[in-house]
Amino acid sequence: MASTTASIDLPLPPDAVWELIGGFGSLPDWLPYITQSELSEGGRVRRLTNQDGGTIVERLQSFDHAARSYSYAIELAPFPVTGYLSTLTVHELPGAPGVSRVEWSGTFTPAGVGDGEAEELFHGIYTDGLAALERTVRK
Repeated sequence: MASTTASIDLPLPPDAVWELIGGFGSLPDWLPYITQSELSEGGRVRRLTNQDGGTIVERLQSFDHAARSYSYAIELAPFPVTGYLSTLTVHELPGAPGVSRVEWSGTFTPAGVGDGEAEELFHGIYTDGLAALERTVRK
C-alpha cells in the first residue's frame, strides 16, 4: 500500500477554513479543476465533474465536524489505484492562534504503476489543490 500527505498553513482560524472546505459537496467552491459536485445518497456520495468533463465518484467514509475532518473513498475514477482512502483535516497550527494547517492525505494500492508513480500523482493533486485553496482564501 502506498500513501502521501500534503499540507499548507493558512492565515485564517480553523473554523473559517472548515466553513469553506468542510462540506462534502464544496470542492467547486475552492478547487478550480472541479466544476461540479452532485451529492446523492443523503450527502454520502459525490459525483464530481472536472474541467475536462471527466467524472469521479467518491463515497464519504467518516465525517467529524468537531474535529474538522472527513475521509472518503473513490468508487469511480481514471486513476491507476484501488483501495483509495483519503482524509482532509483542518487543525489550528500549534503555537499560532488564528492560523490553520490543512492536511490532505491518502492511502491506496497502485494498479499497473509503481508505488512512487502513484504517490507522485496524488501528492501533485493534493499540493495543487491546497495551493488553489490558498488562492481562494487570499482573494
